[in-house]
Amino acid sequence: MVASWNPDDNDELLFADEAPEERHVRKSKNWKILIVDDEEDVHSTTRLVLGDFMFEGSGLDFLSAYSAEEAVSILNDHPDVAVILLDVVMETNHAGLDLVRTIRQEMQNRLVRIILRTGQPGQAPERQVIIEYDINDYKHKAELTAQRLFTSVLSALRSYRDLQVIEQNRKGLKHIIEASGSLFKQQSVSRLAQGVLTQVISLMGLRDSVYIDGDGVALTSPEQDKMKIIASTGKYSVCDALVDDCPVISETTKEQLQEVRNKGIGCFVGSDYIGYLPTHQHGAHLLYVENCGTEFCEQDEDLLRIFSDNVGVAFDNIYLNQEILDTQKEIVRMLGEVVEFRSKETAFHVIRVSEIARLLGMAVGLDPVKVDELYYASPMHDVGKIGIPDSILLKPGKLTAEEMEIMRTHTEIGYNILRASNRKLLKTAATIAHEHHEYWDGSGYPQGLKGEEISIAGRIICLTDVFDALCSDRVYKESWEVDRVLEFLKSKRETMFDPGLVDIFFDNLDKIMDVRKKYKDEP
Repeated sequence: MVASWNPDDNDELLFADEAPEERHVRKSKNWKILIVDDEEDVHSTTRLVLGDFMFEGSGLDFLSAYSAEEAVSILNDHPDVAVILLDVVMETNHAGLDLVRTIRQEMQNRLVRIILRTGQPGQAPERQVIIEYDINDYKHKAELTAQRLFTSVLSALRSYRDLQVIEQNRKGLKHIIEASGSLFKQQSVSRLAQGVLTQVISLMGLRDSVYIDGDGVALTSPEQDKMKIIASTGKYSVCDALVDDCPVISETTKEQLQEVRNKGIGCFVGSDYIGYLPTHQHGAHLLYVENCGTEFCEQDEDLLRIFSDNVGVAFDNIYLNQEILDTQKEIVRMLGEVVEFRSKETAFHVIRVSEIARLLGMAVGLDPVKVDELYYASPMHDVGKIGIPDSILLKPGKLTAEEMEIMRTHTEIGYNILRASNRKLLKTAATIAHEHHEYWDGSGYPQGLKGEEISIAGRIICLTDVFDALCSDRVYKESWEVDRVLEFLKSKRETMFDPGLVDIFFDNLDKIMDVRKKYKDEP
């Protein structure tokens, strides 16, 4: 089982485009031996002597080349050749030695073990050849008995096997380092979990997996004692809720997941792997990987555990950042409600403004991150009223010209309160507080900005704030009928308000009215 992004995520292809490197870990297939010699008898004798050879449960597959050129062609078609039994003198007196340089330098094949066999040692002195050429053994044909050939091939295969393990671990660790960099960039639990699955598949060459919140404490899950799936791939992509409700997870697997959860340690179960990833911030997670019938090797287990350690840290970072961000958003909203409460306005005003602003932000095509910032920053649009005297703020009648000038300073006060912050959310809030009374034709305040000089956030909040304020009771006025408010918006389409935004507002009027019904002021 592995992962794929939700279709509405912008980072959908972040991991999906990363093709897994070709794996050379052997899975119960024969070892390939390439015989390179221009004498047919050498080929037939070698096959006869090594015909019943076995190493680690696998036999030998023989490939034959009668020239260096033919050998290069075969190696291109079979990059997993383990051992080459190579003659020196073939089409030229040094054809075998030239082939060694081609294999090591041009083909960059450092894994294959090369046993040089020569019947004319004078053409290739052993000491000189061993020093100058990257070969692994040197044998005189006259001295190469059946037992010595057996010993040489066995030794070469052991070396090839060990180099394979080292190379695979190198690739695996490289993949973990690269994958960890990508994973640490993720800003949500679901995206990170989905990325983990994709990277596990890429790392291990597997097909199907599922990532589980082992403690069932995800905010979307009321069942605190249940395991909730937060990402899945392959045949498990149909699972998007609780483990107990997923039809493709067998009862046996569910029991194994529960057992690992209870023990608090990951393990291999046959050819499947269940990882246990504890986090400091949010309980533990489980990673179930189905290996489709092939056995894991010890190196696979080590790589998975190294990867899991990094993933646990990444989850902790996301949970911690999310906690900070949630706290920030909650404080912003509470401060907005405090201001509304002081001015005798219902707290539902800031909620409605936020909801309608989000609708317009999405309709205008803002980036989801910008929409989120707009939604959470908008409650602070009138935070500057905290500096306006009660005698003016709570005056039931019309303000004098002097009082109006003082009231208008709330935009500057709010901006000055918020502008010192380096946080994106509060910077957006500062902009909104400063610009939500700027008008499209430049007649607004405090800066007299015009048209697109006003930020999109300022233009959206200007429209939503006026709409909701006119529809609501205030200490200085009664609410207007909705039809009258809508006519007012149309009449101010190119003076107070961005005309394009007004059009989008009316295109989404039904949704906007639903917001007013949902968050209706109490009598």
